[in-house]
Amino acid sequence: MRRKVTILGSTGSVGMNALAVVRENPARFQVVGLAAGSNAEALAAQVSEFSPEAVYLADASQIGKVEAASSATKTFSGREMRAFAASHDFDVLVAASSGTSSLLPVIDALERGKRVALANKELLVVAGSLVTAAARAGGGTILPVDSEHSAIFQCLEGNRRQDVERLILTGSGGPLREVAAERFAGISKEKVLDHPKWRMGKKITVDSATLMNKGLEIIEASWLFRMPVERIDVLIHPEAIVHSMVEFADGAVMAQLGAADMKLPLRYALGYPERPPCPKEGRLDFRGIGALTFAEPDRKKFPCLELAYGAAKASGSAPCVLSAADEVAVSAFLEDAIDFTEIPRVIEKVLTVHRHVAEPGLAEIESIHAWAVEETKRLCRR
Repeated sequence: MRRKVTILGSTGSVGMNALAVVRENPARFQVVGLAAGSNAEALAAQVSEFSPEAVYLADASQIGKVEAASSATKTFSGREMRAFAASHDFDVLVAASSGTSSLLPVIDALERGKRVALANKELLVVAGSLVTAAARAGGGTILPVDSEHSAIFQCLEGNRRQDVERLILTGSGGPLREVAAERFAGISKEKVLDHPKWRMGKKITVDSATLMNKGLEIIEASWLFRMPVERIDVLIHPEAIVHSMVEFADGAVMAQLGAADMKLPLRYALGYPERPPCPKEGRLDFRGIGALTFAEPDRKKFPCLELAYGAAKASGSAPCVLSAADEVAVSAFLEDAIDFTEIPRVIEKVLTVHRHVAEPGLAEIESIHAWAVEETKRLCRR
């Protein structure tokens, strides 16, 4: 029987890779739900190809283009994402949309005992306690899609958690790894968005340039694997072959290696515990790799990493504020409202003035997130 798949963020880079995995394995997977933000043309093309039971478009003014693609598909728009996710049955929910719009559908799915293939790190950063509590309460499963967390998940399989000494997240170093910090002021968007290894959305590419992506991954890993942040390290690995590692108490280190291709962790998350096959050209060729290098990240050059460690240790509402402030600051940079160097400065100011809440509930998280968004916008306008 084919596994039924619903994809939140189907027109983004991760969502399109998930659909590519479905195309590779039509006997294993069936698309039953698709959701996107504003790209009605791309979503309509996906509806025509996959004929899902239900479809959602955030931009209600464009929903007619999607409805024209298939009269048999139930359509939702605007504030109806939660209703869309509840309107049809699925086995796996791929959470690939950016921001926190998919928080409630993800919590609902986990409470219903579903599998969530989590590609949106913001959800665990903003509401890690609520998301993991929903999984425990409903028997749902979180399968990470971030290549780093998928690597750790795979390294932990078959090993005792009490034997884990530390988690080691690797990162390519981003597009500015070899650019001197003195050149950051006034650096162009084109340079910041020119990632040497991965083709991703603009927001996550900027996060890679500031190393905020590694900071968010630290918080995500602490929730996924129940690991104190003090035992989660980051190493810069420009070749992007080793996707992350786990060190055990006896000194052994296990690593997961693979090509720099998002379809690899998506295959694993969709097919687990099976490993759906991939084409030969998508596999790692050791003969062409050369040297593998590792280095400590420069936290002075990339202060966002230090800010994330601080928010992770403070826990409570701090990661929510960090994520919201980063989202707005990155957007402001992309819109030429602030300079690249102002991104960490703005985030630090918002973290400094926010009133910390130790154990926020869902309503408090929504309120704190909204406050952080508005405060960051205010600072960016100044």
